[in-house]
Amino acid sequence: MTQFVPAYIDSLKKSNLKNSVQLAKAKLSGCTLCPRQCAVDRASEKLGYCKTGVRAIVASYDAHFGEEEPLVGRHGSGTIFFTHCNLLCLFCQNYDISHEGMGKELSNRQLADIMLHLQQAGCHNINFVTPSHVVPQILEAVYIAARQGLKIPLVYNSGGYDSVDTLKLLDGIIDIYMPDFKFWDSSIAEQMCNARNYPQAAQAALLEMHRQVGDLVCDEHGLAQRGLLVRHLVMPEGLSGTEDIMAFIAKKISKNTYVNVMAQYRPCGAAHKDARLSRPVSVQEHLTAVEQTKKQGITRLDKRRKTFVIW
Repeated sequence: MTQFVPAYIDSLKKSNLKNSVQLAKAKLSGCTLCPRQCAVDRASEKLGYCKTGVRAIVASYDAHFGEEEPLVGRHGSGTIFFTHCNLLCLFCQNYDISHEGMGKELSNRQLADIMLHLQQAGCHNINFVTPSHVVPQILEAVYIAARQGLKIPLVYNSGGYDSVDTLKLLDGIIDIYMPDFKFWDSSIAEQMCNARNYPQAAQAALLEMHRQVGDLVCDEHGLAQRGLLVRHLVMPEGLSGTEDIMAFIAKKISKNTYVNVMAQYRPCGAAHKDARLSRPVSVQEHLTAVEQTKKQGITRLDKRRKTFVIW
């Protein structure tokens, strides 16, 4: 069997990776990396919505066993949790990281060392969590690490609020995309994360991600090598718009898309500001969301995570 080679290895050889680094870093001077389009000069440490300047801020990194089954395997997914976020949902379960800024500034060299450390620890992939605002830093760190022996798949694990132009800089570099698709309704997105254009941005992002990597492909051990996984967090009162989201995925992306219909919503962060967010998702709400997904012909569902609901 032919050994899998991550996409960025070929991009490194062809100098495409180096070119992407340069183009992404240039965007920092008037940042339009994400749909917020702040246009601030992050290269001069001016801060926009993501409150991040030249250096990425990292909250933690480790082998993580709570991710989707194709990412975890026996030795875990090598997750790197970036501080701050371009979405900032009211109910974020990592509120101290995304909203309050818990973490430490790191150089791109240090970030590369973390990737190499996670690979040495046996992790099956490098999993960039909340990466949308730090794409230039990630690309340069990958460039450094790849020249020193990094050779496991890269996972782009975002909230789905991504710019197509920025995603194009990752073409041929990211192996696995794992975006959320959180909300279908623009007014709900505005209320939950001050991002009225979230549904449109997420649709465009998923289309571009799938164009780059296609449906999820796993090896003989069930480990993800390349492709798209989609996460969808079921919200109370039907706030997430599951049926419409799954119809979009089935009709515009692929019925073979690997989807995780998640039931672990619970009130966190500033959820108390909206009465609809005051309780966990019920068993019936989650079951209904799963049935709505299957009704659209999407049956490739993540089964590893258990449903912890108390309503």
